[in-house]
Amino acid sequence: MAGHQPEQPPDSGDRPMTLVAVHNIFRRIGRFLLRFVLVVVVLVLIFAGGSVVWTWQDDRKAEMTTDGPYEATVESLNKHPLPTWFADAKFGIMIHWGLYSVPGFAPKGSTFSKLLETQYGHAMTHNPYAEDYANAMKDPKSPTAIHHREHYGDAPYSAFTKQFDAGLANWNPDRWAAQFKAAGASYIVVTAKYADGYSLWPTKVRNPHAPDFHAQRDLMGELAAAVRRQGLKFGVYYSGGVDWTFQRKTVKTLGDYAYLHYGEDYREYAVAQVRELITRYKPDILWNDIAWPTGSKRLYSVLADYYNTVPEGVVDDRWSTASFGRQVMNPKPMRWGFDQVMKGLFKLPGVADSINTQKPAPHSDFRTPEYTDFDTVQDKFWQQDRGIGGSFGYNREENNQDYAESTDLIASLTRAAANNGALLLNVGPSGGDGAIVPEQLSRLTDIRAWLKVNREALDGTRPWTRSSATTTAGDQVMFTQKGKTVYAVVLGRPKGDVVIKDVQLTGQAARVGGNPITLTTAGQSTLLKAAGDGSYGPVFRIG
Repeated sequence: MAGHQPEQPPDSGDRPMTLVAVHNIFRRIGRFLLRFVLVVVVLVLIFAGGSVVWTWQDDRKAEMTTDGPYEATVESLNKHPLPTWFADAKFGIMIHWGLYSVPGFAPKGSTFSKLLETQYGHAMTHNPYAEDYANAMKDPKSPTAIHHREHYGDAPYSAFTKQFDAGLANWNPDRWAAQFKAAGASYIVVTAKYADGYSLWPTKVRNPHAPDFHAQRDLMGELAAAVRRQGLKFGVYYSGGVDWTFQRKTVKTLGDYAYLHYGEDYREYAVAQVRELITRYKPDILWNDIAWPTGSKRLYSVLADYYNTVPEGVVDDRWSTASFGRQVMNPKPMRWGFDQVMKGLFKLPGVADSINTQKPAPHSDFRTPEYTDFDTVQDKFWQQDRGIGGSFGYNREENNQDYAESTDLIASLTRAAANNGALLLNVGPSGGDGAIVPEQLSRLTDIRAWLKVNREALDGTRPWTRSSATTTAGDQVMFTQKGKTVYAVVLGRPKGDVVIKDVQLTGQAARVGGNPITLTTAGQSTLLKAAGDGSYGPVFRIG
């Protein structure tokens, strides 16, 4: 047939076309990867350059105001020894007190860790901490906002100043100091400025966003004098990482909490206020919370000045410094991405609870796990920080059932001492009058009664070769040591013989506050004959 073309052999033209297509695909992939790598390199260079510039700008504002042995370097600061007084003192009292003590409200029934697992999107506005009232009331659907509308209408948080000041007419710092001394505390730490931004002293440092948002009366000075008259050490708490007067946005998530923008105005403000606290009150403990808004060099300048001013002072481990990276995380899309990752992580077992323990800091005198203790002897001194109830600030919603049992608090105290630590137990006084509610005061009374007999097993002691054992009855036993004397604290109500398993103790034995008792070894265990009388937490002196 005219015009007929013979058929091509099968695949005679497809093979080279396929090779061309594959080649083109690889070229596109190569160009994409090259562009991706170039973008990554450019971003890394921009980030590195931005970090260098940010650090340089921040570092050049660092300056020391004292002469002394300590300089503004981590190497110099790490030479600061843990003062003997602090290592000896096993029990302190923290005070969360401020404008939030007037409404005294927070929802109860869920821990913060549980909220991170189940309600991450508004964990910061639904948490059980009454001291967070100023932030929580800005979330219109939060329990705090609903409570505020019902009781105070549209009044701003600052309106509580009037009620707080009125209550101060009945506040007696000497009464507080006597109560804390009677409870057996060796030191106190008070919220000089919480995250709500209200300062409990007549600060001369001007807040550009909330002028005169501070006490007119020198509450810190009066309290410092009162507790020192009782022979107690005086410490100040400062919220360096968060101040809501400089950040009007509602903090709902951890991303908001950690990465909202704070500018140079806040950095200068925080540095000036902490320096003012140091020079005015010479606090024995400088207890910062959350983080610190400057870079390392400016922080180290402040801490070096503190040590040169108060050589026997101590600082905690919550001074995580700012960086260019934190600024990068400020935009909402970056915080959203962070929150999505954290939301998933907190659904994994145990992750939410881990937030209660700070990561090791480049410099600190002690660590501060919150509502958490260690079950082994720690190389670095530490302090368990916890409330008596679920809130640190006064929460009128809490009743006696919401507060920890006195025996549990005594157990926390002895476990801390046995593992090279201390207990900082928080009280939340109500209103401006600063009344400590009966339910909290009763716990302090019970601790006082126990310490009145047994405090020699805690104060001035150090960890023994092991921190704990158990009795045949299943009670935990905690050990401390002072010289050649070993103390055994039985966390239970033993009656009759007390047999401590897998521990061989030798020497003369006596019940602290009581009579000598017979001590013998039985195999690998120790028998304290007829040592228990059914009271909680008996202490035995051996050696």
